Amino acid sequence: MFPIVLAHGIARFDILREKIDARLNLPPTQLDDELQYFRNMRTYLGANGFPTVINTNVEFAGSVAQRAAELKDQIETLLPNAEKIHIIAHSMGGLDARLMIVDLGMAEKVASLTTIGTPHLGTILADRVIGWGGSLWMDFLQNAVRLNIAGVNDLTTAACAAFNQRARDAEAKNGVFYQTFSSFEEGNDMFLPLFPSWAFIRGFEGRNDGLVPVRSQKWESELVAADGTRKPIAQNEFPFPADHLNQCGWWDLSEALNPVIHGTLSQQRNNYELKVKNLYLEIARNLQNI
Repeated sequence: MFPIVLAHGIARFDILREKIDARLNLPPTQLDDELQYFRNMRTYLGANGFPTVINTNVEFAGSVAQRAAELKDQIETLLPNAEKIHIIAHSMGGLDARLMIVDLGMAEKVASLTTIGTPHLGTILADRVIGWGGSLWMDFLQNAVRLNIAGVNDLTTAACAAFNQRARDAEAKNGVFYQTFSSFEEGNDMFLPLFPSWAFIRGFEGRNDGLVPVRSQKWESELVAADGTRKPIAQNEFPFPADHLNQCGWWDLSEALNPVIHGTLSQQRNNYELKVKNLYLEIARNLQNI
C-alpha cells in the first residue's frame, strides 16, 4: 500500500493556525487535523486502512516552480523509504504536482496523481486580475509587505496552455496514472466570499466552483504525444454539489438547509463533511488497484 500525499492549493487558509502552532511549539493533535486545509482527511483515511497520509506545506502563493520544488523536498524528507506514492492534490496543488513529475525527476516515484478542482486550463479569474492592473498590485504586495504571490501568473489561461503544450509528451509517456475530479455549485449555495468570482466566471464559462471553471478542472480526456503515444485521463465528477472550499472537506453556512427537515446546523455540517471524506476514501481505495 503506497503512502498518500495531500497537496494543497494556493493561499492555504489554515496558515495562521499552523504559524501559531509553530510559534508555541505545539504537538500535532486531533484538533490540528480538524483545522487542516484537508479537513480531517488524514485522520479519516488513517482510521479506514490508510496509515500513511501526509499533509504538505509549500509556499503560500509562490510560483508553481517554487512550490513544486518544495513539494518534492517534503516528499523525500517525510517519505524517504517509499517506493512510490499516490498524490491527491487540490486546486493549484495539482499544477505543482504535475510540474514536479515532469521537470524534477519524480515520474518514477509517483504512481498516480488525482487532482480536485485544479485549473489545468487556467482560470479567467487570474486573467482578469493580471489584466486589470493586477501586476502592479502584486508588485506592491511582494515589495512592500513581503508577500510572495507570483503563483497568480501561473494560473492564467496563457500560462497553463504553455505548460500543457510543453509537458504533453512527458505526461503521455510516463507511467503515472492521472485522474481529475471536478465539481460546481449554484450561486445560492456558494461560499459567500466566492460568490463574486463565481458570478464572473459563470458569465463567461458557465459551471464553476467559485474559482475554477468545470472545463478547466476536467483537463483533457486524453494526452497524445508527438509520436502518437496516447494516455487517457480519467475524468470524474463529484457526486454532489461542491464549491472550491467544500472540495477539501469544509462545509459552510451558505449550504445550510431548513433545520426542521434536515437537522441542526451541526448535523448538516457533519453529514456533508462525511460525504466529502467518504469520496476521498473511495479515491484512496480505488488507487490501490493502480
